[in-house]
Amino acid sequence: MIGIAAAWILLLLLGGGVALDRVLTSAITRNFDDQLDYVLTAMIVAAEIDPQGAVMFNRPLGDQRFLEPYSGLYWQISGGGFEPFPSRSLWDRRLRTDRDHNDTELHVYDSDQMPDQTLRIVERDARLPGSPVLWRFQVAQDRAGLDAQIATLRRTLVRSFALLGLGLIALAALQTFYGLWPLRRVREAIQQMRLGQISRVEDAMPDEVAPMVEELNDLIAHNEKQAEEARRHAGNLAHALKTPLTVIMNAATAAAADLPETVVREARTMRRQVDHHLARARAVGRCGSAHSRAEAWPSLEAVERAVGRLYPDVRIDIDGPHNLSVHVERQDLDEMLGNLIENAAKYGGGSVFVTVCAEAGYVEFMVEDDGLGIPEDERSRIFDRGARLDTSKPGTGLGLAIVRDVAEIYEGTVSLEESEDLGGLLVRLRLPIAN
Repeated sequence: MIGIAAAWILLLLLGGGVALDRVLTSAITRNFDDQLDYVLTAMIVAAEIDPQGAVMFNRPLGDQRFLEPYSGLYWQISGGGFEPFPSRSLWDRRLRTDRDHNDTELHVYDSDQMPDQTLRIVERDARLPGSPVLWRFQVAQDRAGLDAQIATLRRTLVRSFALLGLGLIALAALQTFYGLWPLRRVREAIQQMRLGQISRVEDAMPDEVAPMVEELNDLIAHNEKQAEEARRHAGNLAHALKTPLTVIMNAATAAAADLPETVVREARTMRRQVDHHLARARAVGRCGSAHSRAEAWPSLEAVERAVGRLYPDVRIDIDGPHNLSVHVERQDLDEMLGNLIENAAKYGGGSVFVTVCAEAGYVEFMVEDDGLGIPEDERSRIFDRGARLDTSKPGTGLGLAIVRDVAEIYEGTVSLEESEDLGGLLVRLRLPIAN
């Protein structure tokens, strides 16, 4: 940032300095030429023709330097057939006259005709009253004074712009240093968090950095939540597997007669627990993605086809808009809807009606069946792992528990009610809508 700012400052100052140098140099040179033009005009006004036809002045020019030899300020009048009429300052020298062109307008140019001086010459041709000769009036001055002024100007410009450039670069460096200082504080805070000294970035930050710090704290909180979930589920799984393993070990140690049946029964129990915790672990791992998105209608159609093949005698109807999306991974949405619709088909009386709609930032799935329903005092218990009210049909008793746990991971809810239309159970699943 400092390098880019320095390069840009130097480029702008260089361009501005060159432009300013040209403007001021042109102004100084124009002022120098105007003074020479003023003297040239005074010469033409004071010039007359004497009785012999030569040119003369009716009054002397006022500048004393015209009388001092090689003073650096000269004039000369020349015309066809007459000797040049020079100032005393030219002494034994003469200004060159180019007769190949007419200077009816003011002509200004530089000349090195004198070995020790560079002259700035202004000239103009004029006809004087009573003379047929076209006279050329010339005024010349040594450029040393003009060049000295330009050199002084350029030194002043270079020094001023160099000082300005250094000041601007120093200001840009300070601005960058102090502007990025909060990021150094964030880096130090992250290092302290890595060393376990702090758990959050608590220092007040400028408005430009505060949103990043808030997102960082939210990310840390999310990671801590996931880590805590992982630890809790690992502990729950270990606790859930400990009892079946103990039963199997005891039966094996005692050489029980029903050892095979015991192993199969407890293995089923362990498999249910493993499936349950794996479902939760998959959901926890995926719910942190900001791009989690699933289309509701395709998922419903896929689940309806799968459940329809398992229960061909059950009629499953789905209704609602086709353009709703939820902030859930498609695999998790299929698993939740699959559990609910399969339970409705398994325990219902042959009809299942699924409705999807949007309400207050959520997509609501209502799964209704025409079965016996669940008494209100049993509805909270049915979400417990392994809880089954109807043991006459195969199952693990983990379906609703998995649906509740996965829905809560995605900040959704699931509740049980009574279906007013079909008379059985109504399961209401609410999941965040994906904009």
